[in-house]
Amino acid sequence: MEEKLRIIISGGGTGGHIFPAVSIANAIKEQHPEAEILFVGAEGRMEMQRVPAAGYEIKGLPVSGFNRKNLFKNFEVLYKLAKSQFKAYSIIKQFKPHAAVGVGGYASGPTLKMAGMMGVPTLIQEQNSYAGVTNKLLAKKAKKICVAYEGMEKFFEKDKIILTGNPVRQGLVNNKITREEGINFFQLDPAKKTILVIGGSLGARTVNQCIMNNLDKIKNSDVQFVWQTGKIYYEQALQEVKKAGELPLFVTDFISSMEHAYAAADLVISRAGAGSISEFCILGKAVILVPSPNVAEDHQTKNALALVDKSAALYVKDNEAENKLVDIAIETIHQDSVLNDLSMNIKKLAFTNSASVIAEEVVKLANEYRKNHGN
Repeated sequence: MEEKLRIIISGGGTGGHIFPAVSIANAIKEQHPEAEILFVGAEGRMEMQRVPAAGYEIKGLPVSGFNRKNLFKNFEVLYKLAKSQFKAYSIIKQFKPHAAVGVGGYASGPTLKMAGMMGVPTLIQEQNSYAGVTNKLLAKKAKKICVAYEGMEKFFEKDKIILTGNPVRQGLVNNKITREEGINFFQLDPAKKTILVIGGSLGARTVNQCIMNNLDKIKNSDVQFVWQTGKIYYEQALQEVKKAGELPLFVTDFISSMEHAYAAADLVISRAGAGSISEFCILGKAVILVPSPNVAEDHQTKNALALVDKSAALYVKDNEAENKLVDIAIETIHQDSVLNDLSMNIKKLAFTNSASVIAEEVVKLANEYRKNHGN
């Protein structure tokens, strides 16, 4: 009798890596309910809570990122990397996976490296339009590379690439919430246009600072805002809002239902993470992107420009946001033709079944491995 399918999924660090990873796992389970899936993450990172909450087992590695500012601190990082590779070897030896998937984040490096060395077929999910150093190295041994943007053959072998898009939270794909329901959820005025400001789970400093410093413009506009600050900036944001007096603004550290937030929004302000962009594409949301400058290879700017080139988003540089962002947002939201064009163009870039397509590729690799190794 054939053994159950066993798959390792590795990566995390941010919601942008965790949501796609869980979506892929769910899609594998839909196709093969008997499959055993083990996640490998980084100790102390978000995935160690979020993955078990989604119903999957996770093992942690003591891995951390390189310190670009203080090179001497990287001796400890290298020690942790070596320790993580040894632990990844032990996990793979014990679990005996038929395939391993890397979604990005600290843990995917040592896990996929060891899986490749041990003969386990690997698949990389590259979310961004500009491949990171780790994925470029892992790609040499990877069997398949699932990408979200065209033109990725400049980073990877063409024959390995499959254009799949990025998986998003399942609830968003099946979102049936109306604008009216979204407006009611946040107790907003249905007669006013709504701008959704997403500061991320921790908070985007520039975006939050920009809103705090322009509360007078928001107060005098005829536009309402839903503002997710992230937990780091929430208390400061609350104090500034109280000082400013009555505002057409709903402020929260975390939005529990993004489905309602997207439904309410006529325009979104956001960083340019790959996961967020995939959500905007699927939902056809008009968006102003403010790429974070604090990411490897400045990949968020490249993500944003890939949309701007197709007239599918507006873009404001991080260092220009404080003077320009709120003005551009208030001006844009009153231009229905611009909003409609942005919405229509971004929706053309959507992939609605990414998780299922990636899951099928993972299962193909696993079945080929089982056929060749008799387990």
